Amino acid sequence: MSRNRRSRRHAAGFTLIEVLLVLVILVILGSLAGVSYFNMQKGALQDTARTQAGYLDGAIKLYQLHMNRPPADLNALITQPSDDKSGKWKGPYWEEETIPMDPWDNEYQYEVNGANYKVWSMGPDGASGTDDDING
Repeated sequence: MSRNRRSRRHAAGFTLIEVLLVLVILVILGSLAGVSYFNMQKGALQDTARTQAGYLDGAIKLYQLHMNRPPADLNALITQPSDDKSGKWKGPYWEEETIPMDPWDNEYQYEVNGANYKVWSMGPDGASGTDDDING
């Protein structure tokens, strides 16, 4: 009879190996969820930068349509340039009081070359001219 009690007591619980196996499975699942979350967040930040740069590009095009030249800097989208004597400026072309920072808290980059311009985010590494730059 004491043997029956002992085998019932042994069969009623989990072994240490079983508990450790469940913990390992939970850690693996948690790691996969964490990696997936960070990849989704990275993609969302890139999409945000691409969208904001696109909005800036649209505002620059409207400015260029009115002024016959791109702005000297992005602040000309908000405040009328002091050199505008013609009265062509119909702004502000950007609704906010300041030009936003990109999702990584860097300023959007803007370069003018005659009638051509380029607006972009330096991306997560904060360095211009690298593979992670995001163009408008």
